Amino acid sequence: MTGVPLPVSTSPILRRASSKPVFSDQRSGELGINNDEGFLFPAEVNEMKGGSIPMHGAAIMPSPVLLWRFKVLLFLVWGISCCKIGWDSVMRMSVDLRDLFLYEAFLYYNPLLLVTLMVWLWGVNLWVFAQSSVSYAKVFDLDHTHLTHWEIWKCATWMTIIVPTSMTAYLYLYSHGEVSLAASQPVMLYAVMLMLLIFPFDIFYLSSRYYLLRTLWRIILPLQAITFSDFFLADILTSMSKVFSDLERSACRMVNRQVATIAWFEADSICGGHSVAIPLVLVFPYLCRFFQCLRQYKDTKEKTSLLNALKYSTAVPVIFLSALKYHVFPDKWTNFYRPLWLLSSVINSLYSFYWDIARDWDLSVFTRIFKFKAPHLCTSLLYGRIWVFYWVIGSNLILRCTWTYKLSAHLRHNYLTVFTITALEISRRFQWIFFRVENEWNKMTAKQNIELSTEDVPKEEDRLLGPASHSV
Repeated sequence: MTGVPLPVSTSPILRRASSKPVFSDQRSGELGINNDEGFLFPAEVNEMKGGSIPMHGAAIMPSPVLLWRFKVLLFLVWGISCCKIGWDSVMRMSVDLRDLFLYEAFLYYNPLLLVTLMVWLWGVNLWVFAQSSVSYAKVFDLDHTHLTHWEIWKCATWMTIIVPTSMTAYLYLYSHGEVSLAASQPVMLYAVMLMLLIFPFDIFYLSSRYYLLRTLWRIILPLQAITFSDFFLADILTSMSKVFSDLERSACRMVNRQVATIAWFEADSICGGHSVAIPLVLVFPYLCRFFQCLRQYKDTKEKTSLLNALKYSTAVPVIFLSALKYHVFPDKWTNFYRPLWLLSSVINSLYSFYWDIARDWDLSVFTRIFKFKAPHLCTSLLYGRIWVFYWVIGSNLILRCTWTYKLSAHLRHNYLTVFTITALEISRRFQWIFFRVENEWNKMTAKQNIELSTEDVPKEEDRLLGPASHSV
């Protein structure tokens, strides 16, 4: 060869700058294709000619309805499997240890089950707000990255799957003699939940988790002006004080390595039912709300803040007088402390009920929360119906009174009854949210309307100095 370069069109291997070899068809010139097209991939040639890449097989996607049915089927299979495995595991235990075994398993998992219920109901709240004219994003001062009701329900779905699965594994392993593995189940579950909450990386709704943690910090240390989100979340936490009490007892047993043992069955033990930590944890949300009211009075000088603080202070004697039963003589409890406990319970229940109706809610007009933007069954059933108000007032009064049962440590022997009452209290708080948020939204819109009306009215000096007043 004499070093003469080969024609590009006849070279079997073409190379772009900083690219891999590209194979070209030597007969391209015979077919009338421009030689420059030999440098291009077939896809690029098709694009230049306005053609499209042939599809050898269309992607087949299942319909949303079919996919949803498949998920429901998997969920049912999972639920039935958990129930079957859990029931068989309980039946393997001896009769004398079965109740204690169930009580311990219930203690570890019932707080997370109640939190899951609260998340589900909060998603329903957001769904109703999204359908109505109430802008909850403005009420809570949320940005565009806030979670929607679908995302809340997605989190609740995963919690619904993970918590019972861990509980089933605990029952199965314990009943089959794998005590150490059984003891690790609630520990791992609590550790994973805590890590997901405080994980600092941008996964799993970082901005929403940061918003929640920041609000919790503001509740614990009310050193700044109190916002609506601050005392709104603090009110919800008061309804979950029993959840925090059980979380404390569970964490105590995990730290002291009493999980899946019988050491904690003694009520006077460090993690027993007579522990002084129980009333302290129960009263903590009420104290946070109490100091919030004092801070609000410092900023606004409104006397209603002091009256609201008095309402939360009435829960303190209910909690501590009940706890005194295990630390005083029986005669002294029956003759002195028990009547005081009953009196404080009545005062707390009636005061809280009055505040819900007269202050937190606005029942002077029919609620607009159930007037949806589009036609819906909920609108026809709930909007403008007088029975809704009777139901809300009556159920709120009854559940306010039964809530005292939960706050009283000496009435918490039947854990299923306490669980039911706590779930009912969460349901009461769920319906309370509708009217409380709507009341705040009405205040915001009324304030905006007043500001707009004052801007439209000309000032006196502007009217006097206007050109019309100087006409001759």
